[in-house]
Amino acid sequence: MTDETDSGAGDADAATLAERVRDGELRLHELEDHADADTAAAARRIFVEEDTGASLDAVGNYGFPAEAADANIENMVGAVQVPLGVAGPVRVNGGALTGERYLPLATTEGALLASVNRGCSVIDAAGGAAARVLKSGMTRAPVFRVEDVVEAEALVEWVRDNRDALAEAAESTTSHGELADVTPYVVGNSVYLRFRYDTKDAMGMNMATIATEEACAVVEEETDAELVALSGNLCSDKKPAAINAIEGRGRTVTADVKIPREVVESRLHTTPEAVAELNTRKNLVGSAKAASLGFNAHVANVVAAMFLATGQDEAQVVEGANAITTAEVRDGNLYVSVSLASLEVGTVGGGTKLPTQAEGLDVLGLRGGGDPPGSNADALAECIAVGCLAGELSLLSALASRHLSSAHADLGR
Repeated sequence: MTDETDSGAGDADAATLAERVRDGELRLHELEDHADADTAAAARRIFVEEDTGASLDAVGNYGFPAEAADANIENMVGAVQVPLGVAGPVRVNGGALTGERYLPLATTEGALLASVNRGCSVIDAAGGAAARVLKSGMTRAPVFRVEDVVEAEALVEWVRDNRDALAEAAESTTSHGELADVTPYVVGNSVYLRFRYDTKDAMGMNMATIATEEACAVVEEETDAELVALSGNLCSDKKPAAINAIEGRGRTVTADVKIPREVVESRLHTTPEAVAELNTRKNLVGSAKAASLGFNAHVANVVAAMFLATGQDEAQVVEGANAITTAEVRDGNLYVSVSLASLEVGTVGGGTKLPTQAEGLDVLGLRGGGDPPGSNADALAECIAVGCLAGELSLLSALASRHLSSAHADLGR
């Protein structure tokens, strides 16, 4: 669908706005104060095209009204479209979801969908994959300044004794979030308080930030500590961090499957022994030698593709790739698992409200809040974990059978 500014009147309005920006009468971010969102976006395209010499015809051809993205972007000029495909169906035997599902993946990497689709087919032939969310909680960790280590100890004790007061303050800012725990960390005269919240079906980063700010006010009122920053990087958001691999952030979710030997040999053209050895030498030993925080083959591929397809915060792929893949031979068959320590997902809020991303959630049957609250986000985490398991299984098998390069060549990638 072409944006609404294609009419002659709309073009004139957009051109006039662009001229006013050039003349210094308006700034780019002020255009929505003078026109509807689509006309404002068109005016910015005109301005940027004339200023840079670029053509923005393609990004100006988008499939939803610009006002639908009002909460997601500033200075909108259009939309970048990423090809969307589906893998599956695959049976998910989860704690929050049970049944066959197609997995929506948005990517520009050729052969990724084909690889995940092959893994889904093999998992289905084995009766599906089990998946469980083992821990849930969004974190925010402010840093406080104290006088010395004696005062630091006093603050730690105060936090432990006043957990209910902190919870009351934090939860006063939200009708959904609940404070799960507060863990103190001391470094010299810096004290970090890692707040963890149950944010139900929301990914919850904004919810955790607002709630923590209210709790910090109580800390400052009742103690001698001074807040230095609402985020002290011990949260840790959008950065590789061992604390997320150990303690978790968002959803900690695991998926596994046991594949009969005959399926491995006939469908994956390798053996359970070859896949298990490869996983040990590549994903475990190789990753350890590289000092990697991700002990897996390409979990980030599936996390990123499903994040884009369902409206998640794409920068949190950093934490989502914090995963360990295991493989072993059991009774002659192949057991494979993937454990994602810090998968930050939601089915309400943020990018999930965009029409195209909402349709991706509809493919999974997971748009909006769940019943009970939190169940839809748990189910999404389980689906992503099963998708990652399919991707790991397919890539490891391609490497074990030495078919990786030929598969890419056959698909023209």
